[in-house]
Amino acid sequence: MELIEFVSDYKSRLVKMIEYIDGGTVSDIVTAFEKTLLHKSKIYVIGNGGSAATASHWVNDFAIGLKRRKINSYNMISLADNSAVCTAIANDIGYENIFLAQLQNILDPDDLILAISCSGNSPNIVNAVKYAREIGATVVGCTGFDGGQLYQLSDVKFHVPAPNGEYGLVEDIHMILDHIIYSYYVQKGL
Repeated sequence: MELIEFVSDYKSRLVKMIEYIDGGTVSDIVTAFEKTLLHKSKIYVIGNGGSAATASHWVNDFAIGLKRRKINSYNMISLADNSAVCTAIANDIGYENIFLAQLQNILDPDDLILAISCSGNSPNIVNAVKYAREIGATVVGCTGFDGGQLYQLSDVKFHVPAPNGEYGLVEDIHMILDHIIYSYYVQKGL
């Protein structure tokens, strides 16, 4: 396939995935987020690889972008952002514990976990989410493909039913979700 043809095909597949975005699910996410404002609790965002970058972007938009515009002040933290902490935990007790170890003894029932995983089966995501459920914290899961374990464990499920291996499409839609909610708040706050 030539590049121009590939670009056209990718755009078509992306538009198809955008059509799966459900306004009711987006509303459920906003409601869950706003409960953290009400309770003065935290939102912890977790993800690996491209999803870690997406987690950082969520924090940029919601913890800083909205606050500097005096719209909302979410206490949102990406647990993937501290490479020293992540690599120390990975080295000492295993990569599958990099998020769990950061949450232990600080996660409260009023807190929220925003877990971003294309496969939904990353052990470090699943372990953290299982712990969050034990504590009683809310889990918003952003998944792709068949959703994996994260889909099953999430209270609010934002799922992108892209074909297996289409990481780019899933990650694109997870970022679009961020920008939909962020843009909603910016428009509402103006």
